[in-house]
Amino acid sequence: MSDRLRLCVIGALCASLGLAACGQPEQDSVVNVFSARHYASDQEVFRAFTEETGIEINLVEADGDLLIERVRADGERSPADVIITVDAGRLHRAEQAGLFQPVDNLGGMLDRVPDSLVHPDNLWFGFATRARVIVYARDRVDPSEVQTYADLARPEFEGRVCVRSSSNVYNQSLVAGMIAEDGSEAAESFARGIAQNLARTPQGGDTDQIRAVAAGECDVAIVNHYYLGRLMNAEDSADRAVGEAVGIIFPDQGQGGTYVNISGAGLAANAPNPEAARALLAFLLSERAQRAFAELTNEFPADPSVSYDNTVLEGFAGFEARDMNVNALGENGAEAQRIFDRVGWP
Repeated sequence: MSDRLRLCVIGALCASLGLAACGQPEQDSVVNVFSARHYASDQEVFRAFTEETGIEINLVEADGDLLIERVRADGERSPADVIITVDAGRLHRAEQAGLFQPVDNLGGMLDRVPDSLVHPDNLWFGFATRARVIVYARDRVDPSEVQTYADLARPEFEGRVCVRSSSNVYNQSLVAGMIAEDGSEAAESFARGIAQNLARTPQGGDTDQIRAVAAGECDVAIVNHYYLGRLMNAEDSADRAVGEAVGIIFPDQGQGGTYVNISGAGLAANAPNPEAARALLAFLLSERAQRAFAELTNEFPADPSVSYDNTVLEGFAGFEARDMNVNALGENGAEAQRIFDRVGWP
C-alpha cells in the first residue's frame, strides 16, 4: 500500500471512530503492542486493524507480571506503545510502576464504555469484561443453596470447594472488591471460610476447577465465566460434556451484584508511536473488535450496546453486576494478599 493510500485509509478510520487526528503514517506506520493475552480474538482484531489502517503491529507477548517487569526495566528506552493485560489488579501494578500515560477520550470512543471500566485518570480502560461466578455440580448441588459468594464460606460446604491459589490475581481482585465494599473484616471472614472449605489444595487454572467439579472432586468452584463458555462452545464433545455437567450462578443478585473484572489496555508512558497507539486503542472499542472478543473469547463487550453471535454468552448475559470502579480492585490487592496469608488460603 502506498503512503498516500495508507493516509487515506487512516483518515477514513479516524473519521469513523471520531478521532481528531490519527497521526502521520510516515512516522507512525507501526504500533508496538506488549500483551499478556494469548487469544485468537486479539489476533483477529490486530489483523482487522492493519487491514483498515495500513499500520503494522509488532506484537510482544508475555505473562502478566513478566510483561510489566519487562516494560518497567526498559524505562524510557521501552519500545512499548500499547500495553494490554487482564485484570484490574495487574493494570494497577502497571500503573504503580509508571507504565501508562493518560489518553483523551479517543475521539468519543471511551464514551461508549461505562465509567466503572475506565481508570479515574484515563490511564487505562477495559475493552472486555469477565464475571467472577460460581459453577456447581448439577447432580449434587441445589443451586438455591449457593446464591452468594458468602454461601461458599458456610460450614455446609466444608470439603466441597475448588478454587485457584491465593496468588492468582483473579482471586486477589475478588477479595479486594469485598474489601472496598464491605471492609477488611467481612472480606477476611469470607476468605477464612473458603480456606476451611477447600476440597483440595488449590491447583491449576479456572478450567481445571470446572473439570474438578464435573469429575466429582468438588461440588462448587469459583471461576471466570468465559472459561465455562469455552467448554460449552468447544468442538471437542468431551469438553462440551464437562460444560453440560455444571451449572452457573451469578452471585449476589439483588444483593449488590456479581463482581466483574476486565481485560484492559493503555497508552505506554514512553510510546514512540503515540498516534498509531491511540488509533489502536480506539479500534479496540469498535464494533468489529467488540464482537470478536464476545464471539471468539466468550468475554462480554465493554460497550453494552454491541450485539454478537454467541448463544452461550447470550445465555449468560443480563445479570446484575457490581456498580463499582474496577480500579478499586487493584487498589486493595495488597490488603487482599495479606488476608490470604492470615487465613491460610494456599
